[in-house]
Amino acid sequence: MAKAVGLLEVLGYSVALAAMDQACKAAEVRIEAMDCNNPSSGDKASIPVVIQVKFTGNISDVRIALDVARQEACKYIADEEIVTKLISNYAPGLENLLGIGKVKLP
Repeated sequence: MAKAVGLLEVLGYSVALAAMDQACKAAEVRIEAMDCNNPSSGDKASIPVVIQVKFTGNISDVRIALDVARQEACKYIADEEIVTKLISNYAPGLENLLGIGKVKLP
């Protein structure tokens, strides 16, 4: 079974947590890392932080997790403020980059 990477990017840490909570309940995925950045609109943003979550699983589980995460995040922020990306069957060596992020996971 091919391993896939899911990327979820949303405004707000609590939005990311709520979205990934539901995603992890809906599909067999593993959160690899979280990162945070300033939004492109800077201080004018309604929520002053962008959170990206990187997670892995098989292709179908990652696809389900991304769909569920988007649905949950839409409860709190506009759909255009949500970015999702599926990388199916990622290239060798990419796993070395997945754990890199500002937010440290236990």
